[in-house]
Formats: sequence, C-alpha cells, structure tokens
Amino acid sequence: MTICIQEPYATTNTQIQELVAKARVAQALFESFSQEQVDAIVKGLGKYVYDNAEMLARMAVDETGIGVYEDKILKNKGKARIIWNSLKDKKSRGIIGEDSESNMVFVAKPMGIVGAVTPVTNPIVTPMCNAMFAIKTGNAVIFAPHPKAEKCTAVLAREFRNVVRANGGPEDLIQMVTDGSVEKTQELMKAVDVVVATGGGAMVKSAYSSGRPSFGVGAGNVPVIIDRDANLKDAAEKIVAGASFDNGIICSHEQFVLTAEEQYPETIRSFQETGKVWYTDDPEQVQRLRDVVFPDGRLNKDVVGRSPKEVGALAGIQVPETARIILLPAKGAGTEDVLAKEKLCPVVAILAYKSFADAVAAAKANLLVEGAGHSAAVHSNTEANIRCAGLGLPVSRLVVNQACALTAGGSLSNGFAATTTLGCGSWGGNSISENLDYKHLMNVSRIGKTIAHKKVPTDAEIWA
Repeated sequence: MTICIQEPYATTNTQIQELVAKARVAQALFESFSQEQVDAIVKGLGKYVYDNAEMLARMAVDETGIGVYEDKILKNKGKARIIWNSLKDKKSRGIIGEDSESNMVFVAKPMGIVGAVTPVTNPIVTPMCNAMFAIKTGNAVIFAPHPKAEKCTAVLAREFRNVVRANGGPEDLIQMVTDGSVEKTQELMKAVDVVVATGGGAMVKSAYSSGRPSFGVGAGNVPVIIDRDANLKDAAEKIVAGASFDNGIICSHEQFVLTAEEQYPETIRSFQETGKVWYTDDPEQVQRLRDVVFPDGRLNKDVVGRSPKEVGALAGIQVPETARIILLPAKGAGTEDVLAKEKLCPVVAILAYKSFADAVAAAKANLLVEGAGHSAAVHSNTEANIRCAGLGLPVSRLVVNQACALTAGGSLSNGFAATTTLGCGSWGGNSISENLDYKHLMNVSRIGKTIAHKKVPTDAEIWA
C-alpha cells in the first residue's frame, strides 16, 4: 500500500524537519501492520491513560493550574474507555466493507502524518484521542501542545512511544514539538498531511489556512432548555453535573438555563437543593460577578477553569467551598446580557421564558452571539418540542435529557461518536458538523463495478 503525498512544504525549522522525516519513515514501516497489530497499539494507548488516570490528572492540574483533580481522573478513565470501546471492532485496514446493492468495495488508506494541536484545557485526553484515531487509521502523529501543557504531553508521548515499541511498532509513529511556539505550530501544520486543531479560534483559523486538510472546533456556549414537563430535580442535577465538571472548561458544558416563567422559583430551588449551587439575585453582586467574568465585555482568562470560590473572591464575594457552580439571573438573551456568552468557568446564567418557542428563540440568540454550530441541550418529555429545538437551533448536536458536558462527546449510552473534538460545521467555521472520529483521518478508495441487476432507465423514465 502506498500513500500519495501532497506537495511537500519546505520548512526551514530544523526541529519540524526532523520530526516530519522520522514520522515519514515510521509511517511507511507501519503500512505492513495488520488490523490486529494496529488495534493492539490503539488499545494500549487508551489502557495506559485508563490505568494511570490519577497520576495523569495530578500532572495536568499541577502544570496547567486549572480544572479539578477528581474530575480529570473521571475524564481520563471515561474517555479512554468509551473511545476504545467505539474503535475496537471497527475495520480500518485494507478492505473495510462491500455494498452488494451498489457493487462497491471500500478500501481504507492512511493519510500520512497527522499534526495534532492540543489545548491547555485537555492536555491528556485530547492527545490520547488524537493518537488513538491516527494510529487506528495507519498514520503517524505529531503533537503540538499548548506551552502550558508541554510537560504533560512529553510524558504522554514518551509512554505512548513505549506502547508502540512494546507492540513491535516504530516508536516515531508518535512524536511531539518541544519548546513550542505559535511559529513552530504553524510550520508543523504546513508540513504534515492533515491537521486536527483543538484550541482557540485563532489557532483553528491558522490550521484552516495552512494549506493542508484540517479539522477544527468552534466556540462552545451551550444553552439548555428545561421544558415544562421535565423533572426539575433531575434536570437540575444533570445540569450541575455538566456545568461544574472540571470547573467548566469543557466546551460543551451548560452555560445558560432557560426555564418556564411559572416554574422559575421552583427551578431555582431545585438547583439549590443539589447542595452544589450558590445563587444570588442581588443586583450589585450579579454585576460584580459579571464584571469579573467579562471585563470590557471579553472573557477574563483569570477565571478560566477556576472554582466558584476563586471566581467569587475575584469579585470580592465569599462563595462557599461546597459550591460547584455560581448561578446568576440574566437580564436577557443574546446581546441583552454579556452573561449570554461562553464562560469557561463554573458560572451559569438563568432566564425565564413564556413559551417553548420563546425559549428556542432565546437559545438561538445566544448561539448567534457566540457558539453557533456547537451544542445545545434540552430536558423534555415532549418529542414535538425536542424536534422543534433540533429544527430551530444552529447546532451540530442537541443533547436530550443528559448532562451535556459529559455526553456530547459520546457516551456508552448515546449515539454521538466518542471523541474530544466536536466539529461545529459552517456555523463555527469548521469542515465537519459532527464529532470527529477515526473515519475522518483515513482515505477510502472505492472500487466500482457494473451493477449487473440494475435496469438502466430510459430518458422518458428519468424525466417522468
């Protein structure tokens, strides 16, 4: 099997030159590996993260300074488990399928070298996911980590190389950029065959302008609608679980709650009864928190991934240690309140609605300010309303009766592809409007033959 390499980019950066050259050699050797050999490596990558979840979680919190240690353990174990479960029985080498109806045969081919730009918010599971997808489809992968997560990535790359070597593979299938910079990352993206960019908007735009096929993500800003027939206690518990997870740095976490006006007081009580929510409707306190989270209307980087107590302290407000989220009443949706924007911290806004159609309109207004194409959530037992939200909202995924942050990237009990990269379609400036998975990192050759049993229609039949 051979790969048609794109026109090579002549980078002048010696580190990138060396990484790419080594990756090319390793990937060529990997061509001869069977599906069973490939899967043994992929399983080993996920199992390493699963088995060392605690150590890796501690390393991530210590190096990045954001997130929650206990949640990162759950994330490491959970993502390793569901991603391997989704990959283990899938064909990705040689002939992967046939369609007798169309008389087609499908053959998987690697893309070559995957350049994986990974974020500070997910320094373990994102590179793990990128590596598992890349190796599953016969590629090499080179990580370009966020500078504040380079130590985590170095440990992960080293141990992943050990896994590859232990399974008889060339260890240079997995490498990383060291002493990273924006310039090095840009050079890497131009030199590889395909780019997966998980990070800020500027980095994603850079990936799409690299001249290579690219997969990126858009901003999240999840609105969540609680329908009138929903179980308020259950909805509140799931929203708190999602919005609080890892101190709100998951891009698919619930950001803005919409509840029926006559149920507003009961909804607030349901949140408070979880024992994990600090709520205030004092206008002066709400404004102080608004100003801290969005000074001059822009998200304050100092609140990202911080606990409710830490966010409160920045506003001069004492929030108890037991609080997992801060809940604040919004003045309106869309441009009516800055709290309608993405908040990468455990601060959630809440607003009452009159009709379900009004709730959908408010959710859409928020998404059009920020987060279009990403995700939304609804808690409802009325199929017509669920479909109304699905039809009306500019999102790639609508999560129903689940904790959005914990399930939009796939779970063992829903149909979303298991991943850490959530495409946002043309709304978010992305090339896909679904969860990135292994299939996006392989080429497929299609062998087409005449369909013997198919009657060729006449022109009269075609235009009838």
